[in-house]
Amino acid sequence: MYQILTDSGCDLPQQLLDDHQIQTVPFHYTVNGTLHTDRLGDRQSTDDVYAQLHAAADVSTTQINVGEYEAFFRPFVAAGTPILYIGFCGALSGSLASAQQARELLKEEYPDAQIAIVDSLAASGGEGLLVLNAARQQAAGASLEAVVNWLEAHKRQMNHWVTVDDLDHLARGGRLPRAIAALGTMLNIKPLLSLDASGQIQLAGKVRSRKKALSTLAAKGIAALADDPTQPLIVASAGDWPAADAVAAQIQAAVPDATLILRPVSLTIATHTGYGCVAVFGMTMAARS
Repeated sequence: MYQILTDSGCDLPQQLLDDHQIQTVPFHYTVNGTLHTDRLGDRQSTDDVYAQLHAAADVSTTQINVGEYEAFFRPFVAAGTPILYIGFCGALSGSLASAQQARELLKEEYPDAQIAIVDSLAASGGEGLLVLNAARQQAAGASLEAVVNWLEAHKRQMNHWVTVDDLDHLARGGRLPRAIAALGTMLNIKPLLSLDASGQIQLAGKVRSRKKALSTLAAKGIAALADDPTQPLIVASAGDWPAADAVAAQIQAAVPDATLILRPVSLTIATHTGYGCVAVFGMTMAARS
């Protein structure tokens, strides 16, 4: 049997990860010069921190380094257990490159080690849903190779529909070109964001009100369920739970049997999106472009 691993950017409930025996390596973030470890939490444990991030003069993130990955992988490699690591989008973080370097170092010591690393091209709930898909396939008897092949073939069908209150946080963190952020601010629009086929953040649309932006997210989720009514969707937010609950209610009203997982956006991601980010994640038949 192989071990599925991921990172704290997956935004899955800890209990769900435990149920599938999936282990995570944490990201880190800095608030006003103090380094913190980003642990998967719930609404109650993250809401106060969202407010601190919003008020902080200086916030930043730190990628998971090579040494942390080596220590994370080593017990499984030493035990002869094959690894499938599904990582946070490589276009948004250098952490995936650190994981690949750690693999090479370990293979010098353990030449026969099996360490498969998949760039999810996803973040937050998008990454999390791919991890869940992998775990369910593993439980059904799929081999490591079969799961890797499925992920590579289908990961661009995982969609990220996101709205934020402003684009400044994303621009400051280098996740969005400043020209796009400036245009959004100038036009006083509520941006709709997504990830493109390479994992880069793109401006996918713009509306004039928060209410319209949230309705658009709900509509995207409903359309994804039309493609596959059995799939779960993740609805996530960085602290604006009335907005997230409203999006979930719209989806549930249209598709009463839908399985929705409501999650807080990880604090690492929230440092870039800012307070009030709301997102819906789900798969569609068409791959994102």
